[in-house]
Amino acid sequence: MMKKATLKRAVRYTVDLTKIDGDGTFQCPKCGMVISPDDESEDTYHIVGTRVKGDELAELVLTCKKCGANIKLTGFLSSPEA
Repeated sequence: MMKKATLKRAVRYTVDLTKIDGDGTFQCPKCGMVISPDDESEDTYHIVGTRVKGDELAELVLTCKKCGANIKLTGFLSSPEA
């Protein structure tokens, strides 16, 4: 008898940078690891993908290296979408 494979849906957290005070540093929504845009070494996160509109960054998807959470960053665009 074959076992049915259980599919786990990956939870993707969304962080809106327009709602964060300061320099854009935020905590991972799952484990609390501090993730800073100034950390160019990617010691605490790994960039998975980007989405651009025109010539501006619209979204950035990253993975927390401590817990593996997928985090989508929004709020990069300077003007609202029409």
